[in-house]
Amino acid sequence: MALLTRRSVLTGLGFSTIIGTTAGLVLSPSFRDLALGSGEKLAYQTHRLIGRNALAPEFTEADMSPDFRTNGNTMPKSSDYQRHMETDFANWQLQVDGLVSTPKAFSLAALKAMPARTQITRHDCVEGWSAIGKWTGVPLSALLSQVTLLPSARYLVLHCADDFSGDAYYESIDLVDAFHPQTILAHTMNDQPLSVGHGAPLRLRVERQLGYKQAKYIMRIEATATLAATGLGKGGFWEDQIGYDWYAGI
Repeated sequence: MALLTRRSVLTGLGFSTIIGTTAGLVLSPSFRDLALGSGEKLAYQTHRLIGRNALAPEFTEADMSPDFRTNGNTMPKSSDYQRHMETDFANWQLQVDGLVSTPKAFSLAALKAMPARTQITRHDCVEGWSAIGKWTGVPLSALLSQVTLLPSARYLVLHCADDFSGDAYYESIDLVDAFHPQTILAHTMNDQPLSVGHGAPLRLRVERQLGYKQAKYIMRIEATATLAATGLGKGGFWEDQIGYDWYAGI
């Protein structure tokens, strides 16, 4: 299946010479050592060089899709998750730990009480469909400010309640995306509590990435220095299983 990505566009525009001479000024060794293909490196480095602060397009309520399909898992089989679902996630907590000074657990009520951001954005799926929806949630940066990342932290790994054939879903992002203003932990969709099919009680919205990076059913966020110990080492479930790009920027 052919997929038009930032990688293919930039390669077609001949940016490789530009990036090859400037990438060493932009990326730390830990990023350069990330196991990415050359095309993906090109897209990643270009984005970090000229687009690290760029915003994804935002839309109006008139643009919202009448039907925003669910995708991937729509009902986690985890018994713990189902117990939380039966009580409307009253006792559920998001764990934030790893390379942080002060690990913390946040209840859903506490997250909903924090200052929120609302954004109407387009979800682009690697399968070829897209939809526009309205998301409200806590900026991820607000949680990170409460736990204080250690200097060695480079990535955030999101551990999820859903699984595929017994293997729990996971994803990861770097700190540029983590602190981007449009990166939120959404608890509300189209002015309604996030449904189970769309990832209740909390899902990631990292709006400059393809849909498979928007992890659902988040249970834990772990700060790490490397992705080598995450799954098979490529940084995400589908990256490990079928070779999707770790950097899915659009």
